[in-house]
Amino acid sequence: MVTLTFQRVGWRPPPVSVCDAHGNALADGDSVIVTKDLKVTGASSVIKGGTKVRNIRLMDGSDGHNIACKIGGIGAMNLKSEFVKKA
Repeated sequence: MVTLTFQRVGWRPPPVSVCDAHGNALADGDSVIVTKDLKVTGASSVIKGGTKVRNIRLMDGSDGHNIACKIGGIGAMNLKSEFVKKA
C-alpha cells in the first residue's frame, strides 16, 4: 500500500512563536532595537546597543538564533531574540 501526502499550493508551516527580551510577541516584518553591544563572531565589528533593525524575518534556529535580518554597515546575520526589544 502506498500512502501519498499532498501539500496545498502556497502552503507555509505554522508561524514560529518568538518573543523579545520583554516578552512581547514578534512577527515577520517588525522593527527591533538591539538592547546591548553584541560582538560579531568572525569579524572585528560590534553591533552597538540601541541599533534599530528593520524588517526582521523569524526562523526556527536550532542554535537559538531565531531572527534573520540585515544590519546596515554589517550585512545579513542572525540574532537571538533575547537581545532585542520591539521598536
